[in-house]
Amino acid sequence: MSPATDTIAAIATAPGRGGVGILRISGPAAQAIASAIAGPLPPPRQAGLRPFRAADASTLDEGIVLRFPAPQSYTGEDVVELQGHGGPVVLDLLLRRACQLGARVARPGEFSERAFLNGRMDLAQAEAVADLIDAGTAQAARAAQRSLEGALSKQVHALAEELVALRVFVEGALDFSDEDVDWLGDAQLRARLEKLIADLDALLAGAAQGRRLREGLVVALTGQPNVGKSTLLNRLAGAEVAIVTPVAGTTRDVLRENLDLDGLPVTVVDTAGLRDSDDLVEREGIRRARAALASAELGLYLVDDRSGADDTDQQLLASLPQGLPVWVLHNKCDLSGREPEVFEHDGRRHLRFSAGSGAGLELLLAEIRRFAGVNASESAFSARSRHVDALRRARALAGDAQARLRESAMPELAAEELRLAHEALGEITGRFTTEDLLGRIFSSFCIGK
Repeated sequence: MSPATDTIAAIATAPGRGGVGILRISGPAAQAIASAIAGPLPPPRQAGLRPFRAADASTLDEGIVLRFPAPQSYTGEDVVELQGHGGPVVLDLLLRRACQLGARVARPGEFSERAFLNGRMDLAQAEAVADLIDAGTAQAARAAQRSLEGALSKQVHALAEELVALRVFVEGALDFSDEDVDWLGDAQLRARLEKLIADLDALLAGAAQGRRLREGLVVALTGQPNVGKSTLLNRLAGAEVAIVTPVAGTTRDVLRENLDLDGLPVTVVDTAGLRDSDDLVEREGIRRARAALASAELGLYLVDDRSGADDTDQQLLASLPQGLPVWVLHNKCDLSGREPEVFEHDGRRHLRFSAGSGAGLELLLAEIRRFAGVNASESAFSARSRHVDALRRARALAGDAQARLRESAMPELAAEELRLAHEALGEITGRFTTEDLLGRIFSSFCIGK
C-alpha cells in the first residue's frame, strides 16, 4: 500500500456537544482548503484566530487555526486543524465545506494509517493510539502510552537485529561448510541464540500482560440459586447493580458489569442460579447463563460456606464447560464462623470469603489478578492478540533452530527458521505485513484519528 495522494478531512472530536470541536484536514491540498475557509493561515504551529466562511463568504463559525506542514505533522503530510465551537451542526457545515473544496471524508483510522505509511510511527505504535483512546483503566492507559512511545517496538527491533546477526552467521557458515572448522558448533553462537530465546520469552510474558490490560478479563459468577452471586456483583461494583432478595431465582437474566479491579479491566457476568425449573422465564435465564459460561475466561462457582458443596453442586460443577477454569467460592464465612482463606481441594482452587461483609474480598481480588497475570509494573506496555501470536511463532521457530544447531541436523532448515522468526517479528511493527491486515487494524479506529 503506497502513501495516499488525496486530501482527507474528519471531525476529530467526540460526537455530541462540547466547548470545542476540531476539524482535521490532511493531504497535499490541506493548506489550500483551510485557506479558502479561514483566509491567510498563521505561521506553522502558531494559533491564529480566524472566521470560518462558507462558499458565499458568510460566517459559519469563528475559531483557532493551526497548521503543521509536512513532514513534521501527525500524518507526515500537510495537516491543518480548525478548532471551533463543539456543536454537531457547526462541525458538519465545516466538514461539508472542506469536501466542497476537494477533500473527502476520512475512513476510520485513516489519519493514523497515513502516519504509519509515511513512517511517522510503526504499526504497533499506531495500534497504541487506538488502545489509548479505548483504555478502560488508568493502568491500561499508561500501558498504551508506553507502547505509543515505543516500549514494545524498541524491544522488537532489538530482537529483530539480533536475529539478523544470527542469520548472517549461520548462512555464512553454510557457505563455508566444506572447510574443516565447525562454525555452527561455535559456543558463542549457541550462547547468543540461548539469550535471544530468553529475551523472546520475557517479551512474550510482557506482551501477554499488555494484552490482558487492553482486553480485560471476563469472569462469570455461577452456582445454585440464592448463594450470593448478585451480592458479590454488587460488592465488586460498589453499587446495587443487581437485585438481591431472599427468594431463590431472583436473577432471571445475564447481568454484565464492567469494573476496574485495581487497574485490571474486568467484565463480571452475574447469571441465573443453575437448577431444574418449570418456569419458562427462569429456564431461559439458565440457558443464557450456560451460554455466558461458555464465553467466560474464569468461572466463580459460589456455595454457602455453612453447608458446603453438596451432591447437586458436584453435578453442576461437572456440567460446566470443559477447559473453563472454575474456582469454588465458599460465601458467607461471616455466618459460618470460619476465617477467609485460599486453599486447594480435589484439584480445584477454593476461596472462603463473605460477599455480605466484604471479609476476604481482597484475597479474591489478588487471586483474580494473579490468574490474569497482571501486576502494577510501571514498565508494562499495551499489546494485542496478534502481537502475542507473532511472538509465540518467533519463539517456536527460534527454539526449533536452536534444536537443529545443537544436534547438527539440517542446518539449512535452521537458517530458514531464523528467517521466518525474523519475519514474524516484522509483522508486529509492520515491517512485513499485508494490505488486508492493515485494513482490519485501522478500520477499528475512530474517525478523525
